[in-house]
Amino acid sequence: MSEQQLPPTIDPNAAERWHALPAATSPWLHEEIARRMQDRLQWMTAKPGNWCDWDPLRGGTQGHALVQQRFPEAMSQITETSSPKGQQQAQELFGKPWWNLSRWSGPAQQFGMPQDASVEMLWANMALHTAANPQALIAQWHRALAVDGYVMFSCLGPDTVRELHSLYADMGWPVPGHSMTDMHDWGDMLVHAGFAEPVMDMERVTLTFATPERLLQELRELGRNLHPQRFPALRGRGFKQKLESALAERLTDSAQGGQLAITFEIIYGHAFKPQPRVAVEANSAVSLDDMRTMLRKGRQ
Repeated sequence: MSEQQLPPTIDPNAAERWHALPAATSPWLHEEIARRMQDRLQWMTAKPGNWCDWDPLRGGTQGHALVQQRFPEAMSQITETSSPKGQQQAQELFGKPWWNLSRWSGPAQQFGMPQDASVEMLWANMALHTAANPQALIAQWHRALAVDGYVMFSCLGPDTVRELHSLYADMGWPVPGHSMTDMHDWGDMLVHAGFAEPVMDMERVTLTFATPERLLQELRELGRNLHPQRFPALRGRGFKQKLESALAERLTDSAQGGQLAITFEIIYGHAFKPQPRVAVEANSAVSLDDMRTMLRKGRQ
């Protein structure tokens, strides 16, 4: 992927550092979005025989359990890509001890990267909006899915913390965060990666906080400012006090009982991996896996 195609307002080095940072617990918002996303699984008629949870530590440990409850007989593949420490943490959290009966009688459970064309559903909650190279990530998901398998994902959209962006602009400060991608652009990326029938929708969620300190704590748990033009040095105590005062003044909402209110745009998407097709050209390249799939389809 060329540098020109990368997200224009994401510093890839900062994104990689944030991704590698161990997640002590899944953020509350991520767990809530996982709950809402798993409710959308009722729209999918085919139950997967196996599924992959992509980066569940930050995506939602409770959300992982909800999907397991919906597909109790399906094998699960847990793929934690954050860091070796995160992979160990995932095995300790999700792994079944040897003395647990479900380890021997229940559905199989695996850890690590899924093999190509090996899973029937890929679940990725709240991962795309901080990816340094989102198109490469979508391509990974496409390779992992078997034909007719599908991806279910969620991420933050452009209206996220719009109140904070407005406040920073009025105060003359550098931007508080990178720009989020619109859901129509995500749909285009899915099609470009080879997915079919992408379905995208969004909703806006308003979170309220009693104090500016609590609001800032929540934002730190959700992510970092990945904008290349973010403030390049450390802020002082005076800036923090000024920011908290501005938040209390600008975000206090009488309709929310006098609490501080801030907006999050949530994007949901799903798409299928279709049968491989070969473009009719003078010279066409076909992967071995795709050729095998087309030959099996022809015999059927």
